[in-house]
Amino acid sequence: MGNKPVNALYSVTQDNTVYEALELMSEKNIGAVLVLEDELLIGIFSERDYARKVILKGKASRDTLIRDVMTSRVITVETDQKIEECMQIMSDKHIRHLPVNQNGELVGIISINDIVSAIIREQKDHIKSLESYISGNPYS
Repeated sequence: MGNKPVNALYSVTQDNTVYEALELMSEKNIGAVLVLEDELLIGIFSERDYARKVILKGKASRDTLIRDVMTSRVITVETDQKIEECMQIMSDKHIRHLPVNQNGELVGIISINDIVSAIIREQKDHIKSLESYISGNPYS
């Protein structure tokens, strides 16, 4: 990940309703929102939480508070962690979103889509380098 900027930081509070969180997620076309209290990360709410903890339990989105359905044990990464490490964490923990800290401060969130996109970019660059080497033209 290096020092590249991560995604914008979209959040709700634990007192927001599930419906309000879903509205934000829909508006921003994202699959999860961070749950903050006084700028501190206290949870995450994802589409998976919605499916498993709201819909399947017969709860109403407008009446259910985020505090009752968020994931409070949030796994985070640091900005200096490598893409491969993040991918391994996501795979091992069966999660699709990782909040990102820098020097103890929350700076963003990365998704599995971000990981896949980064790997595709790396592979394209690698292929281009190999093609240049094979063609004998290091500047193409």
